[in-house]
Amino acid sequence: MDVDRPRGGARKQKGRGFREPMELEDRLQGGQFEALPSDKAGPGPAKSVEGWVVLVTGVHEEAQEEDVHDAFAEFGDVKNIYMNLDRRTGFVKGYALVEYGTKQEAQAAIEEMEGKELLTQIVHVTWAFSSGPIRRARR
Repeated sequence: MDVDRPRGGARKQKGRGFREPMELEDRLQGGQFEALPSDKAGPGPAKSVEGWVVLVTGVHEEAQEEDVHDAFAEFGDVKNIYMNLDRRTGFVKGYALVEYGTKQEAQAAIEEMEGKELLTQIVHVTWAFSSGPIRRARR
């Protein structure tokens, strides 16, 4: 009898993803995750290496960088726009990252563009990076 094959005839696999399945409780360790220490009282926006980045979700799949730039340029100098494209279709995946030089410009964009329409779709705008404790898993 082959040592690597259990009775059912299936070959035993080794490596990541082929371990014995863990119980969900064991994986989540009671539904609580550790958090990094924070010097702030609560979660808030965090500056990226170069500027303040806002996350725009609900972006139309046929949107171009110019469309997003035109909508967000009225709040300040847009330093960079990143729109992730689907490799198979070439369309936008539904979100964009817009980078501003100052926190005030980014905050104004969040307050003014949240819930507004961009190319026939309602977009939601929030901080891309936040500092503070990690949220706990919900059950």
